[in-house]
Amino acid sequence: MINSVSLRTRLTAIILVPLLVIVGCLSAWALRDAQLQAADQFDRSLLITALGISRDTAFSGGNAVSEETRDLLQNTSGGPVFYHVYAPDGVFVTGYARPPPNPNPPPENADTYNFYYANYRETEVRAVRFTDTMTIDRISGPFTFTVWQHTSVRDGFVTNLLRRTGVVLVTVFVSVALIIWFGVRLGLAPLVDLEDAIQRRSVDDLGDIRRPIPREVQGIVSRLNSLFRELANALRSREEMISNAAHQLRNPIAGVVALAEAVRSARTLEDSSKRSEDLLVAARHASSLTNDLLTLERAQSVRGPQCYAPLDLGKVLNKVGDKIRSRVKAAGATVRIRKTPAPCLVRVDQTLFEEAIHNLVGNACAHAGPDFSRLTITLNTEGGRAILTVSDNGKGIEESDYLAALERFSQVEPSAGSGLGLPIAKVVAERADGRLILSPARPGLKVTLEFPLADGVVSGTEEGTLDPGLRPQKAVKPRLASAG
Repeated sequence: MINSVSLRTRLTAIILVPLLVIVGCLSAWALRDAQLQAADQFDRSLLITALGISRDTAFSGGNAVSEETRDLLQNTSGGPVFYHVYAPDGVFVTGYARPPPNPNPPPENADTYNFYYANYRETEVRAVRFTDTMTIDRISGPFTFTVWQHTSVRDGFVTNLLRRTGVVLVTVFVSVALIIWFGVRLGLAPLVDLEDAIQRRSVDDLGDIRRPIPREVQGIVSRLNSLFRELANALRSREEMISNAAHQLRNPIAGVVALAEAVRSARTLEDSSKRSEDLLVAARHASSLTNDLLTLERAQSVRGPQCYAPLDLGKVLNKVGDKIRSRVKAAGATVRIRKTPAPCLVRVDQTLFEEAIHNLVGNACAHAGPDFSRLTITLNTEGGRAILTVSDNGKGIEESDYLAALERFSQVEPSAGSGLGLPIAKVVAERADGRLILSPARPGLKVTLEFPLADGVVSGTEEGTLDPGLRPQKAVKPRLASAG
């Protein structure tokens, strides 16, 4: 048995893996969104601070900034802000002595303000620079204002925002994972109950599983119940077979033992010779019965027709024709074999098919009665089926006795046969998805074997051997032999 991941783990993984991918995508989006929002917020704060400094510089003549502007400088977006102002002639007005230089100065006709990244005292900063035309101490012209802040403040803001977002996402993911795990566990509880029901089954209890089951596994349970019923029927049939075989073999074996003792106790050579002949007949009868039992057992255990390569029934008839003629001739009758010239391909075990033909011929020779003088074997095809008929001109069987004639060890009237000839042929036909039909020949009896033809295959395939490489053909459901 191949071990695999449990269904619970598979279902949980199937649900959680996409969820984890979604969480990863949301995290990446949250990072990007936080960076964009932080950049926009910090740039706006820097610009507002720069505008406040510009206003205060104009009002105070560059000597002081208002209290509100000082608050912005001390803690804009979580950190201190630095500024620098110089006059049109490049003279320092107020703020820090030296502003961070812009590595990519904008063109002269650019917007009045621009943002840029720069290094200030070996630290990365974000700065905004703009010009504003004003008059301070009789100096008129464009004054330049530069405001900057360390990027570490912005990075810390992004990190804190991502940390909070990450905690929320992880909490949601873990919560959903736990809900899914317990949900799958509860959802699969009926399957665990079903497993318990299957484990309780044994050879002594092969009844149907009748526990409540989910709709998704009803087909599996239905098929399992069908297999249980088939297995129960097979075991019952096997038990009946063993019981009948033991019963049928008991008398022949007892007769062989009694005759053997009689041979040993014979007083004269003539008595010993006579009893030896009787012993030989009894031993042959027991051997024939044993062979019939083995053939029936093999026919019942044979696999479906898809396991066999196509067999040309016409070639099989040619092969066994001489033996059939000899047997019919020994019974004082003649035989005529007629078959279609075209290949008649059927998926069936060759040995069992030959045994079925011999049983049908032997059944006619043994039970046709004193008027039996002619046996006809015909093979043709019709409607996608191969039809083999064995008919005699003997006394036949009453239609009311057809079912009894097809039962194992059952005989319409007492005879030396085993009662397995027709049942073996019937089982061989059914194992090949065919059927056996009894019908009156007027006079006599006609036995018909029907098999589905193996369509779409070449006739050159080796006969009667297993051919696992061929694609299975669609099976035709066998029909029961008609009682009339």
